[in-house]
Amino acid sequence: MQSDQNDAVAGAPTGGKQLSAEERKGYWRANLSLLGKLLAVWFIVSFGAGILLEDWLNQFTVMGFKLGFWFAQQGSIFTFVVLIFIYASRMKKLDRAFGVED
Repeated sequence: MQSDQNDAVAGAPTGGKQLSAEERKGYWRANLSLLGKLLAVWFIVSFGAGILLEDWLNQFTVMGFKLGFWFAQQGSIFTFVVLIFIYASRMKKLDRAFGVED
């Protein structure tokens, strides 16, 4: 029982098999890499398109709104929702690759 609690505390994924310490490190390294990439995309869209490039993007329109304004108000939210689905999909693949799917 104590080792089960230690695995849960150490962040071991639950599922079909117990992972070795090296496999756990690989799993979380891949997880954090994916998370970092997705957060970078969100940052670029929300900060870059919504703030830094707003004036340049405002020369284009989407549904009657200036594109820079649209990204600042809606675009980053839509991007975030899409990134959630991408994360869920990629994590399913990662879980299958490591044999820890539910």
